[in-house]
Amino acid sequence: MGQNSRMMQIAATDMKKTNHFQSRISKEDVNALPLAAFKGRVLVVNNAAGAEDALDYLEQQELVGVDTETRPAFNRGERHPTALLQIATRERCYLFQLLQVGFTPRMAALFANPDICKVGLAFKDDLAGLKRLSPFVPGNCVDLQRIVLAYGILDLGLQKMFAIVFGRRISKAQQLTNWELPVLSPEQAAYAATDAWATLLIYQELQKTKKLPKKEYTALREADLRLQQQHQQEVQEQRLLAIAQNNPQ
Repeated sequence: MGQNSRMMQIAATDMKKTNHFQSRISKEDVNALPLAAFKGRVLVVNNAAGAEDALDYLEQQELVGVDTETRPAFNRGERHPTALLQIATRERCYLFQLLQVGFTPRMAALFANPDICKVGLAFKDDLAGLKRLSPFVPGNCVDLQRIVLAYGILDLGLQKMFAIVFGRRISKAQQLTNWELPVLSPEQAAYAATDAWATLLIYQELQKTKKLPKKEYTALREADLRLQQQHQQEVQEQRLLAIAQNNPQ
């Protein structure tokens, strides 16, 4: 476990947290966890008929997990359209290949529907990408990054968040692959489905958990900021010391 992770656990203990979640987890600790992946049905949607069938099912749900994938951009100013939209329940995950099937008015209506809760992570970015394809006003869209602080969680990445909540690791190996390919690899499909499913599971688990009092999670965030600043100062001091040792007067 990294030094900063240990310090955060001590700070959380000192504030007598009322739930079982640790605040942060190191990359090393995440990598040591057993792997988790979506085991339900993964259905790739790349034509109009498939999209209609998928929406027939999704419109009957009360809660779904959502994610999107975009071809990586490696040059400044480069931006690609959203290539893949993943919508998951606990049993199924639909992968809409938007460059082939489009982001239809019926899909947009799903995201505007206040009766269906859509859960994502950094959801504002995903929704912005979808709205560039077809405008809509989001309804009942929940961003995990905006709610986890109330449960004492300070790590905002999906992999670390999932590790904190479930003690398991989800793979990010396919993150920077080409999502515009007409045929996704099995590894891409599994990765994409797992991300959407993971957001759903985290949200459902949080709903079973007592929130921290506002004073407590505010204090936790302030303690974390102080520790981060202290860590940055220590790193800077070590860097200056190394420079001084390598350049004696």
